[in-house]
Amino acid sequence: MDNYLQLVERARNRDAQAFAALYAQVYQDLYRFALYTLKNTHDAEDMVSDTVTDAFASIHKLRSAEAFRGWIFKILSNKCRMKLKEYVNKTAELPDDLASEGGDMLDHMEVRRAFAKLDDEERLIISMHLFSGYKSREIAAALHMNENTVRSRESRALKKMGTILGE
Repeated sequence: MDNYLQLVERARNRDAQAFAALYAQVYQDLYRFALYTLKNTHDAEDMVSDTVTDAFASIHKLRSAEAFRGWIFKILSNKCRMKLKEYVNKTAELPDDLASEGGDMLDHMEVRRAFAKLDDEERLIISMHLFSGYKSREIAAALHMNENTVRSRESRALKKMGTILGE
């Protein structure tokens, strides 16, 4: 853990190699999060790339070395949220072969809309748990929260989505 914190401190002092080492440690999780959230490999790659670029440019502003993981996921979450809003606002004609499967596609779009209506923290917690497979204690550590707080906020977010979906 000390090595990790030292890497973050070096990266905060604009050490590109230290930042690259940190990126190597979180890349798979960042990509998995973006892919499960966006369901599109190209968009997921773009969002991770944008996140890393923005994170590198502003890592000197990071207040606490322990907060790096939660901080970079927050950046990615915000970028994915904006991309999801683009998806929701985008209109397109359904091809004939998909029109017959419209029910499933409409359900999927409704879930995305409900997910998009959650606040940033709720989306981050839901995504980290459901899409990236993190356990409550891991999310709590990454976001500097109490484990029980993470579980209660996740529960409330899922209930909110259920209400939005009319379940």
